[in-house]
Amino acid sequence: MNSSDIQAALAAAHAKYASCTAGANASYIPELAKVPSTLFGIAAVTTAGETISVGDAETPFAIESISKAFNLALVMDQIGAPALREKVGADPTGEPFNSVLAIVAHGGRPLNPLVNAGAMATVSLVAGENSNAIWANIMQRLAAFAGHPLKINDDVYASESATNSHNKGIAWLLDSAGYFYNQPDMIVDLYTRMCSLNVTTKDLAVMGASYANGGVNPITGERTVQRENIAEILAELTMSGLYDSTGDWLYRTGLPAKSGVGGGIVVVVPNKMAIAAFSPPLDKYGNSVRAENALIDIIETLGLNPLKS
Repeated sequence: MNSSDIQAALAAAHAKYASCTAGANASYIPELAKVPSTLFGIAAVTTAGETISVGDAETPFAIESISKAFNLALVMDQIGAPALREKVGADPTGEPFNSVLAIVAHGGRPLNPLVNAGAMATVSLVAGENSNAIWANIMQRLAAFAGHPLKINDDVYASESATNSHNKGIAWLLDSAGYFYNQPDMIVDLYTRMCSLNVTTKDLAVMGASYANGGVNPITGERTVQRENIAEILAELTMSGLYDSTGDWLYRTGLPAKSGVGGGIVVVVPNKMAIAAFSPPLDKYGNSVRAENALIDIIETLGLNPLKS
């Protein structure tokens, strides 16, 4: 397919869902509730480095849980996929992304690095002798994926920090069971900062394109993740990327993806491209209604579902 085909598919999906009023902004993080609900952007980046976008694709928003998919690359490169699987896990929880029940039911083990428990445990494995060093490592890797340094959304960070007592409880519960690998309160703060980074829809498409392109950012040419870890990372996204509606997503698209309650979703089409979409109103699972529907249409229009090939 050529760039005009991609442009047409993005434009058609954007036009179709721009007037959709379903869903509501995340309200448990007060700052996210203030984001204009009409914002809607879509972008694609091919493995050749072509960038195509429509709508509000250059509007910054909080990356939230999508950051988990890229910090995962840092930790896998540092300790290897087998060690991460042993320390965190690689199975869906069958429960909401912030579930305590899932932890208790499995002996304190977080089960996978894309739910909050597993993501915080993964952050606790990032190398660094102190908070500043750990944060520098996280920021350096995410900047490599995006192709430029990312900045914290200070308002979202303050809002999340004031409301993250549940995550603190999860971290200490994991620590008591032996599945946390650094000081809980420090790691929860770093995790909160990571989720508060600003990205654009174009940024997300560039970030996902590294996974599609064998671990090399197709815009900058910089290696962002070791090739041997990509299959395991994409497996994690395939199993748990859209919270507890991942099965429905996979049923319709056949592709690995990651969503965040900031309204973003990025989907990886191996060896071809990444496509990202953003719009704040979420469904009951925490996924952007407009973004998910638009991406499903684009995947169908362009024939990207590998299970239908």
